[in-house]
Amino acid sequence: MADGYGSAITQPVQLLVVEDDDDIADPLIEGLVLEGFAPTRARTGAEAIESVGRAGFVLLDLGLPDLDGGEVCRRIRMSTDVPIIVVTARDDELDRVRLLEIGADDYVIKPFGFRELVARIRAVLRRLDRCEASVELIQDIGGIRIDRRSRRVTSDAGQVELTPKEFDLLAFLTEEPGTVRTREEIISKVWDEHWWGPTNTLDVHIASLRRKLGDPGAITTLRGVGYRYDAQ
Repeated sequence: MADGYGSAITQPVQLLVVEDDDDIADPLIEGLVLEGFAPTRARTGAEAIESVGRAGFVLLDLGLPDLDGGEVCRRIRMSTDVPIIVVTARDDELDRVRLLEIGADDYVIKPFGFRELVARIRAVLRRLDRCEASVELIQDIGGIRIDRRSRRVTSDAGQVELTPKEFDLLAFLTEEPGTVRTREEIISKVWDEHWWGPTNTLDVHIASLRRKLGDPGAITTLRGVGYRYDAQ
C-alpha cells in the first residue's frame, strides 16, 4: 500500500477529511498535503457516506451538523473496511470503547497535535500493510470461510453475522491456527496497544464468537494465558 510516507511512495493515500469547521479543516488539509497525502473533504455525515467509496482512509470528526459521527462510522464500516480514525472531544471511556466497537481503527482527542495525528495515520497504514502481506485473504477453516477482503464469514448455513470487532478477533486468531495468543497480544492487535477498557471485553467477544460459529470447541481457553483457534 502506498501510504503517503517513506521513500518508496508511488501514489498518495486518498484521505477523506470529514469536518464541518473551516478553521479546523483548511489548515489540516494543507498540512496533510505537505505530508504526502491526497486529502478531500466532506462537511456532513451524509456527504462522507456518499464519498467514502473513493477514499483510502477516513479522518472522521464526531461533531457533524446532520448525523452523529458514531452513526457515520457505523454506516461506513457496514459497507467498507477502509481505515477510520475518529477525532473526538469526548474524553469519556465508554464513548471511546463504543467507537472502537463499531469499527474505528483509532481515535484522537481534541485538542490534538498535528504530528501525533500523522503518526497515528501512518501506524494504522503500517498495521494494515503487515496484515495484507502475511495473511490469506480467503481462508477455509473449521467449516467456515473467512473473506478478509469483504470482511465476511460464511458457513454451510449461510453468512455468519459478526460485529466488526468479532470479525477482527476471529481473523486474528485464525492467522495461525493452533498458536496460542496471549490476552495482551490479542488486545493489542484487535483493539489497541493502549487499551483502557474493561478486562472482560475479550472474554465477552470470545463467548459471542463461539455461539455464532456454532462450535464452542473451535476456540480453546488457556486459563491465565489466552486463547487458541483449534478447528481445522
